[in-house]
Amino acid sequence: MMEETNNLQNTENVPENVENTPIEETVLPNAKNQSEENTPETPVETAPEPVAEPEPAPENPEPAPEPETKEEPKEEAKEEAEPEPDYTTLTRGELVEAMKTLLAESDVQKIRTRVANLWSRFGELNREEHNRAFEQFIADGGNKDEYEPADDALADEMRSLHDEYRSRRQHYMEQLEEQKKRNLAAKQALIEEMRSLIDSEEEQVKVSLDKFNEIQERWKAIGEVPREQMNDLWQNYHFQIEQFFNKLKINRELRALDQKRNLEEKIKLCEAAEELIMETSVTKAFKGLQDLRARWKEVGPVPAEQNEEIWQRFCNAANQIDERRKEYYDQRKEEQESNLLAKQALVEKATELTEKQPTTTKEWNDTTAALDELLKVWKSIGPVPREVNEEIWTKFKGMIDKHYSEKKEYFGAIRDEQETNYQKKVDLCLKAEAIAKREDWKKATQELLELQEEWKNIGATSRKVSEKIWQRFRKACDEFFAKKGEFFSERRASEHENLAAKEAIIAELKAHQFGDDREENLAAIKDFQRRWAEVGFVPMADKERLHKEFRGEIDRIFEQLKISAREAEETAYRERIRNAGDSRKFVNNEKAELQEKIEKLRNDLNLWENNLGFLANSKQADLLKQEFEKKMQGARQQIALMQAKLRILNESEKQEKEEKEENA
Repeated sequence: MMEETNNLQNTENVPENVENTPIEETVLPNAKNQSEENTPETPVETAPEPVAEPEPAPENPEPAPEPETKEEPKEEAKEEAEPEPDYTTLTRGELVEAMKTLLAESDVQKIRTRVANLWSRFGELNREEHNRAFEQFIADGGNKDEYEPADDALADEMRSLHDEYRSRRQHYMEQLEEQKKRNLAAKQALIEEMRSLIDSEEEQVKVSLDKFNEIQERWKAIGEVPREQMNDLWQNYHFQIEQFFNKLKINRELRALDQKRNLEEKIKLCEAAEELIMETSVTKAFKGLQDLRARWKEVGPVPAEQNEEIWQRFCNAANQIDERRKEYYDQRKEEQESNLLAKQALVEKATELTEKQPTTTKEWNDTTAALDELLKVWKSIGPVPREVNEEIWTKFKGMIDKHYSEKKEYFGAIRDEQETNYQKKVDLCLKAEAIAKREDWKKATQELLELQEEWKNIGATSRKVSEKIWQRFRKACDEFFAKKGEFFSERRASEHENLAAKEAIIAELKAHQFGDDREENLAAIKDFQRRWAEVGFVPMADKERLHKEFRGEIDRIFEQLKISAREAEETAYRERIRNAGDSRKFVNNEKAELQEKIEKLRNDLNLWENNLGFLANSKQADLLKQEFEKKMQGARQQIALMQAKLRILNESEKQEKEEKEENA
């Protein structure tokens, strides 16, 4: 009993029966698996170091397996994973399609990182989409407290896909835990088998060793166990191994046979590693090497004289694979740095394009086309280092978003201006259409020309209404000028008839015999003037000649009959009052207008008389005085004439009053 206790104490650290076992092959029960936790590029193995014994004892043909420390592939998965795709340039729809593609993978553990990156990117775009919708709602005059996000089919679809992934991953983790529990039970059963083997009375060493090796093979074939039971399970298993070797006392020949078998196994591992050197996929080669390294640790020691040689062979192959992997990632890093430089150049170009504010529609469109081209080039460039990817993309995208925001504001102002211009042109169309119906050709023509000039000064309207509103305005103008042309065409046809009529009136005036009755003579002259005025237009070439001839003949008759121009005008004025339709209204209007004109002329006379007092005696001053005298004389004559008209109006008003009293 004391001997068993001493043996147990000795085996808690290093088994006593291990002889010539390489340090690399002996693992303490609670040691970490360095190749898995720290992922060194090259396995480290040292030369075998013998352990002294009081007497020859059998070796341990199988090294104790290392404790399993991985619940799931984490750090190593990061090393072995394919380069992560760049989701920053995808739209929300493209991200949904990418998620569907990922879910087609049967291994949910393999797509974990990509799903997380994709889900995060979709969330960013979703927030941007909601912010734009909210800003548009506010810009359209909405109340922020009444804002309700619209239904988003893409977001619903993405959430459904992500829920599907989470469900599958949860199922995967539950299955993994169940499997670990089954593995724990299986390994505990193997420990019981080993304990039974140790306690058995089997005398044949070869039979016991075969059973022991079988248990070890079955142990290695079983997968992971729950982490909380891992260390205790390992210590128990290692203790049973040590107890087994203490019991069997394996002789040196059998140990040599086992080492030979281990050597053959490690040679196969070396050959497999050398084959991986030719593998074109760096990732597959590295994954294969990691698997070979794990299997190498499962193989026991080899003969001491061949230990260094076989180890160096394996290391040489592993180093070549590691070097290829290092070169691959160095090249990938170099490409990413080159891509970063290219994208920085695009950022600088975008900065240059957006620094200058466009002032015309063409400049805005040219800048937009240039930025769109930069975005196409950006998407054609590969990924950049992960630590700067989000920063440089945010900067580039920010400039593009800023440009489109300012462009939207600019064209919004243009649309407002175009709408104002459209309303102005509609008003001009209405005025032109009203003028087109008039026949006061001279005034209407002037007004229409003014409208055309005003049309030219109004800015542009929207393209979709520009031609339509122009055709409307032009139609009104064309209609007016067509009517005017038709009118003057007809008038030219009658001008020659009017010429003959006026020449006949002049001939008749020259031949008319005036008597001694002044009233009859004035009436006859008035009749000639009326008939002359009633005749229409004559050819322009004869207009001045006829006027002078008629006016001259009238003046000759006035002089011959001793009738002044003032008397003639008073007579004409009395005739005008008699022919007025609403005589009372006409008289009142005429009196007000005449009194206003008389007052103005009197003010002018006072001013001119005052100015004469300031003129010195000189030749130039005399000329000015004569000019003033002439103007003052004309003003006095006009005042006298208007006063005569006032008397005529008063007489007419008095006569009308008397007639009403008599009729009453």
